[in-house]
Amino acid sequence: MSETSENIGFISTRIAGTDGVTLEAYKWARVLAGEGHRCFWYAGRLETDPAISQCVPEAFFSHPENQWINERIWGKTVRSPLVTRRIREMTEYLKDTLYDFISRFDIRIMVLENVLAIPMHLPLGLALCELLSESHLPAIGHHHDFYWERTRFSVNAVNDYLDMAFPSRDRELQHVVINQAAQEELARRKAVPSLLIPNVLDFENPPAPVDSYASDVRAQLGLAPDDIVILQPTRVIPRKGIGHAISLVQMLGDPRCKLVISHEAGDEGADYMETLTRYAKKGGVDLRFVATRIGDVRQMNSEGQKMYTLWDLYPHADLVTYPSFYEGFGNAFLEAAYFKKPVLVNRYDNFSRDIEPKGFQCPIMEGYLTREIVAEVRHILEDSAYRRDMVEHNYQVALRHYSFAVLRRRLRTLIINVRGLSNI
Repeated sequence: MSETSENIGFISTRIAGTDGVTLEAYKWARVLAGEGHRCFWYAGRLETDPAISQCVPEAFFSHPENQWINERIWGKTVRSPLVTRRIREMTEYLKDTLYDFISRFDIRIMVLENVLAIPMHLPLGLALCELLSESHLPAIGHHHDFYWERTRFSVNAVNDYLDMAFPSRDRELQHVVINQAAQEELARRKAVPSLLIPNVLDFENPPAPVDSYASDVRAQLGLAPDDIVILQPTRVIPRKGIGHAISLVQMLGDPRCKLVISHEAGDEGADYMETLTRYAKKGGVDLRFVATRIGDVRQMNSEGQKMYTLWDLYPHADLVTYPSFYEGFGNAFLEAAYFKKPVLVNRYDNFSRDIEPKGFQCPIMEGYLTREIVAEVRHILEDSAYRRDMVEHNYQVALRHYSFAVLRRRLRTLIINVRGLSNI
C-alpha cells in the first residue's frame, strides 16, 4: 500500500439493495478505490465481499432489539429507565464490534453513511459518537437526510441523544451534505461547517446499448412496440406525487401512453397504491405496477419469469415523470439524464436551489399541471429532433456538474481535510 493510500471503513445500518444510501456509498468506494485506497464495510446487512466486510446483525435497523427500542422512543415524550438501560447496553455492544472492525482491517478513516443523520438505529449512532470521542479517528459523516426533515422523529423521548450524536460535533468528524438546504440547516442547528458533495453518476461512460437479456422488456411487461412508455422510477409513496403522472397521461389523451411504475409501495403500505389505482381507472389511464418484475439483480423469479433491473427498464422509456413534492437530492432526475430520456419534474425545493440553476432543459411543474406543460410534453414525445437536442444538452450539463470526475475532485479534498484534522 502506498504512503498516500488509506484503509477506509464504510459504516451504516445497511449496505445492501438499491436504496440511495447504499448506491452512493458504492460510488464513493469505487472512486476511492480508483485513487488507490482500500475500502472495507461494516453494517447490519451487507452484500459486499465477506473478506473485506464485518456484518453485525444487531446493527441493522430492523433488528428486533432496535425495533423494541424504536417503539418506545418515537411518538413518546418520556422514556423509562428500562429503555435507557437497553439503549446503553446496545450502544456498548455495538461500540465493541466497531472497535473490532477498526482493529481487524486497520481502519484509518471512517465514512459514516447517514448513520449520524437519521436515527433509525439510535444505539449505533451513539456508539459511533462515543467512539469518535475516545479514539480521535478521522471520520467523514456522509449525511443524506437529517432527522429534523422527517415528521416521524419530531415527537420523541430522546432529544438528549439526538443533540449529542445526530450528528455529533466531534473535532475529527468532517461533515458532508448533498444539498444547500441541508448545509445551511446543519450550520444553524449544530454550528458546524460542511462540504457539499452532490450525488453523481458515471457520465464519462454512457450506458451500454440494450443487450439480449433486456431486449424483450416491453414484451415481457405486456407493452406493444408502438406504446409510449411513461416511466415513474420511484417507490409508491405520497411524496412522489404520482397522481400528477396519472393526470399527465389522462391529459395527453393518447391510448398508446402507458404509465409504468417501477418500485413497490414502501413503508406507507398499500393504501396509496390502491388510491392511485382507483384514480387511474376513473381517468381511463393504463397504469402498470411492475415491481414484481424489477429487482436488484437479473435473475429468474419463482414462476420462471425474467427479473430485470431498473437500468434495464430505463432504455425502453419514452418519458420519465418525477413530480415529487420533496427529495433530498433527485437521483431519478440524474438517471433520466444519464439514459438520455426527457423528464417532467415538479419544482421541489432542492431541485430549484441545486439542480435547476445548472441549466437543464425540461418541462417543470409548479405544484400542478397546466395545459402549457402538457403541450410541452406532447411536443417532446412527437418531435424526435427536439427531444434529441434536449436530452443531449442535459447529458452534457450533467457531465459537467454530476459526474464521477466531480466526485473524484471533492473526495481528494475531503481526504486531505480529514488527514489534516487527525494531526491537529
